Parts: sequence; structure tokens; C-alpha cells
Amino acid sequence: MKLNEIKLTVVIAAVIAAMVPVQAADKDGEKGKKPAKSGKSGKKAGKGSAAQKVEEKASGGGFRKELSMQGVTFLVVSANRGSENRVTVTPAGLAKDNAVVSAEADGTVVGAEVADLDADGSPEVYVYTRSAGSGSYGAVLAWAANRKQTLSAVTMPDLMADKVASAGYGGHDEFAVVESSLVRRFKVMRPGDANASPTGKVRQIPYRLEAGEAGWVLRAGKPEEF
Repeated sequence: MKLNEIKLTVVIAAVIAAMVPVQAADKDGEKGKKPAKSGKSGKKAGKGSAAQKVEEKASGGGFRKELSMQGVTFLVVSANRGSENRVTVTPAGLAKDNAVVSAEADGTVVGAEVADLDADGSPEVYVYTRSAGSGSYGAVLAWAANRKQTLSAVTMPDLMADKVASAGYGGHDEFAVVESSLVRRFKVMRPGDANASPTGKVRQIPYRLEAGEAGWVLRAGKPEEF
């Protein structure tokens, strides 16, 4: 073999040797690109989050809340299925009778609070309900502890029996314990308003707890608007 042929062979071998690492690096680069498809794993995680939300929604379909005050506990439970529901209240801590009490709700339970509105040292439990439909009419189911011995139902007067307080009423009630009163609020309907969206002022009616002839009663105070 001539000297020139030997030199050419060496050059070709050197070029081939230089190309091998480049090809290997390209393959490694392609392999490096595969983890970028981990977006699929990200989607799986997203599906997991959606499933978790569904589970939370399913478990949150009913209402369950435990309230305690002055050594007495109330467990409020409602299935919240359909337009009518049975509400049960299980007391604990009463000296004589801790039997479960219940009542039918027109709609679903949307909240519950414990309070001692008359400051007699024995608490009451107030359960707030809302009817189905565009009006979302609110109501209150309540029970009071009698000297921490037994439970008695608390009655609330029909709003529609008061012409002044009910003028322009179209539902969408909100209830809350405010200091020593149970307060009811709703927007007043104006002429032409759709039942689902009243546009008037907010009317507020305070109720105080009193002992009636046949049990506990929530007495309505003077309505205010703002």
C-alpha cells in the first residue's frame, strides 16, 4: 500500500470515529425528549383531582354539622335529597332526655347555628332551610334546651301573617344569629322584578326568643331596610 493511500485510510477512520459520538448524542437527546411526554402523567394527576372533587361533592350532598355550647351538643343531619327532607337533631349532654328529635323541611338544610338568645344558660339549635325553585324561600327549624334537661321545639311566626314585614317578599331569605337575636334578611321585590332576582332594598327582621304558653316562640321585632 502506498503512503498516500495509508494517509487517506487514516483520515477516513478519524472521520468515522468523530461521527459515532454525535449519533450517540442524538439518540440520547431523543431519549431525553421522552420525559417531555410526562404531560400525560400530568393529565392523569388532573383526572385524580377531578375524581377527588367528585368524591367531595358526593360526600357533601347531605348536611351534617355538630354544634356545642354550654356543655350541650347537637348533631344536625339531613340527607338533602329532593324537595323535601327529614331533619334530625341528636342531642348530648342533657340531664334527663337525649332522645333524637326531627322535623320535615320544605327544601334542603343550608346551615345551622347554636346560641343562647335568652341568656338563660341553656342553648338552642337553629336549623336554616331553603326551598327548591326560583324563590328559594327560607325557614327555620329550632329546638331549645329546657334548663339542660330536655328539648322543646321553638316556633316561628308565619312571615306572611305580618302585612308590613312581608310586603314585597319574594324569598331568598338569609338567617344568622346576631348577638341576642336571630336575624332574617331578604331583598324586597320591586314591580317587574323576576322572582329569581329581586332588586329592592334589603329588609332585616330581628327575632327574640321568649317562653310562650305552649313552648318557646321567636317574636318578630320591627323590620328595618337598608
